[in-house]
Amino acid sequence: MKAIIVDDEPKSSEALKTLLHDFCKNVEVVATCQTIAEAIAAIAKHRPEVVFLDINLRGENGFDLLNKISSIDFEIVFATAYSEYAIKAFKFSAIDYLLKPIDLDELRNAIAKIERRQSRQLTDKYKQLLENLKPTNEKNYKLALPSVKGLTFVKTDEIVYCEADSNYTTFYVSNGQKIIVSQTLKEYDEMLTPHRFFRIHHSYLVNMTAITHYLKGDGGQVVMSNGTTLDVAKRRKEEFLKQFSV
Repeated sequence: MKAIIVDDEPKSSEALKTLLHDFCKNVEVVATCQTIAEAIAAIAKHRPEVVFLDINLRGENGFDLLNKISSIDFEIVFATAYSEYAIKAFKFSAIDYLLKPIDLDELRNAIAKIERRQSRQLTDKYKQLLENLKPTNEKNYKLALPSVKGLTFVKTDEIVYCEADSNYTTFYVSNGQKIIVSQTLKEYDEMLTPHRFFRIHHSYLVNMTAITHYLKGDGGQVVMSNGTTLDVAKRRKEEFLKQFSV
């Protein structure tokens, strides 16, 4: 796997190159760059499979690379000490990132995910990241859902509920779609809770705005906008009703 490192700090660049050389034997660093212009030239020359891209470059922003390349046929792993806001956008867009100083296990995990990935919708994924990064766009985030068919981009308010199935999560969307992804419900719970979602049960994460009725009972049940009735766990009932009354 050919890799390019884009970082304006030679020490950081060299440290990452050493980690890749010593511990990721299937990765070959073919170029190191300090500017976006150098990176664009190196990408055209080497046609890498992955680019490790620092966000804070001298006088430039790593995201500028996404705007200057019309078709992206390589994976990007962002290396950053960036704000929580940007990290949230990465997660929603199914983008890999590494926090500096780079941890070896996280680096290996990022490489492993790239090797497993089959999606070719790379340009769409990075364009969606730019949309999710816009400060005014948080309410209109689109979640990139990786399934066997590729990536499906879904607005958070279009998700009715999510259901856990071991290490998989099934998304039920307002247009009737059912999308199965190979990630746990816990991961999506962390992402979606700030967007008016609530974990009513170990198996269900629901969109609070998609609830049409609450039926009283031990824990009770909710009726969703698609007509599905779901159980509320007894231990979650009190906190759920507080959320529901907001």
